[in-house]
Amino acid sequence: MEADQVLARWADDEQAVRSRLGAPAAAPREQVVARSGMEMFEAIFAGDLPSPPIGDTLDFIPIHMESGVAVFQGRPQRRHYNPLGAVHGGWFATLLDSAVGCAVHTTLPAGKGFTTLELKVNMIRPLTDQVPLVRAEGKIVHAGRQIATAEGRIVGPDGKLYAHATTTCLIFDHAPRHGSTNSES
Repeated sequence: MEADQVLARWADDEQAVRSRLGAPAAAPREQVVARSGMEMFEAIFAGDLPSPPIGDTLDFIPIHMESGVAVFQGRPQRRHYNPLGAVHGGWFATLLDSAVGCAVHTTLPAGKGFTTLELKVNMIRPLTDQVPLVRAEGKIVHAGRQIATAEGRIVGPDGKLYAHATTTCLIFDHAPRHGSTNSES
């Protein structure tokens, strides 16, 4: 498939997802911890839970989730530039952290959470606003009881690789908040 065809398909995918997403906001904790990772993402895609605000801030959205896989799409823009005139490495890292972390999250049952212990990002080439869309694709490598690892890549519609990453995540039980009852957790 040619780059312009991929770009058109990606733009259509984004429009379809955005039409279903709720307004960006932090979801109530009890509504998140009561769901498996996949149930939470299904609720976000259905508009039943809000989309995370970080995507609004940095202009990226979730596109697709399945067990062990997470795909995000972003628009590199001038507002993401560093002083050298290219997209800041923090944008790459945040987009990749979302993809690899959510790939881990898709495998978790209700009552489990995760946090990133380590994120290693390799930026292969600069990004500018001349690249209209990129995708960050995260895939699980290992999902254990306490530790999970995943890898991810940022690619353009022409197939060019812009960055790749690996992560190690700690998996934990969501503890009830202080003063809450089991029915609230």
